[in-house]
Parts: sequence; C-alpha cells; structure tokens
Amino acid sequence: MHAPDPARDRRRRRTLVGLAVLFFAPVLVAFYLYYGHHDWRPVGRVNHGELVDPARPLPAIALPRLAGGLADPAWLQGRWTLLTVGTGECAERCRHDLYETRQVRIALDRDMDRVQRVLIAVGPCCDLAFLQREHPDLIALRATPEALPLLGQLPGVDAAAPDAASGDRIYLVDPLGNLMMSYAPDANPKGLLEDLKRLLRLSHVG
Repeated sequence: MHAPDPARDRRRRRTLVGLAVLFFAPVLVAFYLYYGHHDWRPVGRVNHGELVDPARPLPAIALPRLAGGLADPAWLQGRWTLLTVGTGECAERCRHDLYETRQVRIALDRDMDRVQRVLIAVGPCCDLAFLQREHPDLIALRATPEALPLLGQLPGVDAAAPDAASGDRIYLVDPLGNLMMSYAPDANPKGLLEDLKRLLRLSHVG
C-alpha cells in the first residue's frame, strides 16, 4: 500500500474545485442575474402587457351582480380573468374595452372556456340591456365600498375615486386570483391575445 501523498491530494482537490467552478459558475451567474436583478431580463422574455412584479393577490370579495344576486367571493378563482373597471353606463371607452376582450376571448377558440371576462361597474349605473345584449358571457358586478381594497390594487385606479379612471385599462388575473399584467388604453389587443395564448399554453391551472 502506498503512503498518502498530501501534495498529490491537494492537487486533486484543486482540480475538482476548478472543474466545479467551470461547470457551476455560468449557472450561478444566470440565476443571480435573473432572480437577483429585477431590472435585468433576457431579451427573449417579451410580454406585451405591463408586468405586475411581484404579482398581487387580489382579495376575495362578494360583490352584487348587476343583474341581481350576489357573486361568490371566489369569482376570481379557477379561470384566467380579463378584468375591466368602468361605469355602469358603459360609455365609449368602456364599450371599446369590452369589445376587445370579447374578441380576444373568442380568438382563443378551444381555450375560450378557460378565460372569463369581468366588469366591475362604478359610479352611475347601469345600461344593463346593452351589457346583456352585446356581452351575455360577461360577469358584471357592482362596486360597493367592500370593493375598495381590490380596486386599490389595480394600476391606474384610485381607490378613493375609482370612477375617475374607470375604463382606462384591462387587467389580467391568473386562476389563483393574482394580478399579473395590465394593459394601457392604447395597447394592441393582438398583444393581449399573444400573452394570453402563451400563458394558457404554459399554465397547469385554469
């Protein structure tokens, strides 16, 4: 049996450490850049909406339906949600957003049932006949004071005066009730459709 050679053992350890550094360093650097720097993202990560980072859990609130009755508090659970906030009168901006979300949902074809559309109506209310005629699939809810904690989580909506910015943006909520993205009034609906298709393809919930 050969006697232990400390010098040879040290050389072997240095070699193993060097190989480990060469192998793991790129992984560690990529992990640090991706998760440690929120301002840095690979160029290939493209989404058309404005990312809410981190995603915001929206509170579960029972709100009255415009057509009568009370919606289950879990109305944001189980499906992807295209959420808009507008007056119940549903003026031009509101009607435009509802039309765009309706067309996006239809364009999803077989995945259409995985997505729901929700309107939270604030202020004067309501052109219920228009909503029922043009958007029969729409979940139309009335904003009561209990809705203020939810509205306060939405970019562009002032919880103290929610009708002041109503109808400006479209919000995308995941099936767990987390606000993920918002879309500016001038956003291209094709971008919303592409984002939603990508999320549905990757999602194992909803």
